[in-house]
Amino acid sequence: MTDDVRNIVLGVIAAGVSATLGWFTRSYLWRRRLRRKQAFFGLPENSECLLVVNRDPGTDGAVHRHDVFALLELSSIVKDCSAHVQILSHDVGRQGYGEHAEFCVGGPGSNRRTAAHLATLLPGVRINTDPEPGEDRAAFQLGSERYRLETGVAEYVLLARLTGSQDSRPVFLFCGQRAIANQAATRYLARNHEKLARKHRAHSFVLLLKVVNSQAYGPDVVEVIGDVTRTAQAPPPPAPDAATD
Repeated sequence: MTDDVRNIVLGVIAAGVSATLGWFTRSYLWRRRLRRKQAFFGLPENSECLLVVNRDPGTDGAVHRHDVFALLELSSIVKDCSAHVQILSHDVGRQGYGEHAEFCVGGPGSNRRTAAHLATLLPGVRINTDPEPGEDRAAFQLGSERYRLETGVAEYVLLARLTGSQDSRPVFLFCGQRAIANQAATRYLARNHEKLARKHRAHSFVLLLKVVNSQAYGPDVVEVIGDVTRTAQAPPPPAPDAATD
């Protein structure tokens, strides 16, 4: 074998070894990212999860189109984790939480299960569900702060990951003042789940997001107002004693 042939053979072998190592490295990193994503969402391979659908109170029981888009965002996450989804209407879900991962879309005015989760897991949150027009319609009350809806200008949404115990599967809430805010929260979660997983790990968290100028930008421009976990999970202050004669 001449030196030229030997050099060619060695080059081919080196290229093959390099390509194989590169493939194994990429495969390992991909699998590690997938495992982290599955752990964050509580979606191990072939597991079941619940997708709880709300109903637009302004229609005859239809799902608002922005909520449909939100469900599509969540379905993509479930598919990426190689899990399976069971879709439930908000008014037929009669089961506890923690056994399956759950994604609950909509505020308490359109989703009874969201209302139940807020009362049980986030007692510090107060949301005005009065359908009558007024400046406080759909307003969020968190501690001493009130966040009012400005349709098309500033719309607020709570994005929460909640766990009842260390071994339970998480409940994700997308509780917005309008359907477009629900979609914005699901899109924010899909884009930022790795950062959220690094920051919060397997713990519960509640973020308050503001959808900015949705009449121009749709659900794409979102501002993080803050982490309101402590306030949202704190019990509400006791009601003042009734005045006595």
